[in-house]
Amino acid sequence: MNGPTEGQNKLTRLRDNLRSVIRGKDECIDIVTVALLAGGSVLMEDVPGVGKTTLAKALAHSLDVAFNRIQFTPDLLPGDILGSSVYNPVDGTFTFRSGPIFCNILLADEINRASPRTQSALLEAMNEMQVTIEGKRHILPAPFLVLATQNPVEYHGTYPLPEAQLDRFLVRVSLGYPGPDDEVDILHAQAERHPLETLKPVLTREELIEMQQAVRRIKVDPAVSRYIVEIVTLTREDAQFKLGVSPRGSLMLFRAAQASAFADGREFVLPDDVQTLVPYVLPHRVILTSKAKYSGADKQAIVSDLVKRVKVPT
Repeated sequence: MNGPTEGQNKLTRLRDNLRSVIRGKDECIDIVTVALLAGGSVLMEDVPGVGKTTLAKALAHSLDVAFNRIQFTPDLLPGDILGSSVYNPVDGTFTFRSGPIFCNILLADEINRASPRTQSALLEAMNEMQVTIEGKRHILPAPFLVLATQNPVEYHGTYPLPEAQLDRFLVRVSLGYPGPDDEVDILHAQAERHPLETLKPVLTREELIEMQQAVRRIKVDPAVSRYIVEIVTLTREDAQFKLGVSPRGSLMLFRAAQASAFADGREFVLPDDVQTLVPYVLPHRVILTSKAKYSGADKQAIVSDLVKRVKVPT
C-alpha cells in the first residue's frame, strides 16, 4: 500500500460499503471498523431483525478474505466448528477434516443459542489464533476474527455467554432500531434487490494485514497509557462490581485506541479515542454484585461515571 493516504481512501470505501447496507448506524460501523483494524472480535447483541447478521455479511463481502458462517443451535457440537478426524477404511488411517473455523472472518450467528460447551470451542481460537484438536495444534489463517451475533439473554432458548468468552471480544455493540427516515430508506433500497448483492471487495487480505501492523506502530504517550490503567483500576475497586476489567481488557482498550487513531489518519492516540471506545470495550468485561444487579444498576452507566472521575491527560 502506497502511504497512509491510500489506506485512508480504502477505509473510507469500506465504511461507505457498510453504510450502503446498514442505514443510520454510522457509529456502530466506525466501531466495527476499529475492531477490524485492531484484529479484535466483535459481539453484536440486539433483538432479531435489526441487521446484526447483515452488517457482518457486508463486512465480509467488502474484504477479499475467506469467510464462513456458522448458525449456532442447541444441537451444535464443538467438532462441527473445529473439525474432526475421519477414518479411512481403505488404509486404516485417520485424516483431519478442518471445520468452518479455518477462515479469516467467522460469523457466529446467534452464538448464545448453543450450549456453553460448544461456545467454549471458540476460546482458544479467539485468544491465540489457533485450535488444539485431539492433542494437535492447528494455526488459524491470518487475519482471524469472530463476528458474533446474539439475542438478549432474556429470550427463550438462549444461554448466557461465560465471562471468559465475553472477555475475548474486543467490542460489544448494539445496533438498535433505525430511525423512521432510515427505515424508509431501507424499504426502498431493498425494493428490487438486497444491497449486499452489489458489494465489491475494497480491501485484500494483504492490505488488511498491512493496516493491522501499521496500527501497532501508532504512538501512545505514557500519560494516555496511565489514563487507561487508571480507568480500569477503578472498575476493580468499585463496590458495585464483583469482577473488574482484566489486564486483557486494558490491552484491548489500548489496541482499539491505536486503531481509532489510525482510522482518523493520526499517528498518535488522543484521550478522546479512549473515551469514545470505553462504552464499547469495557462494560461487557465487568460483573455486577448481586446487590447491584437486583437494584437495577447499569454496567455502562457505572463505567461512564468512573471515567468522569479520572483526570484527563493534557
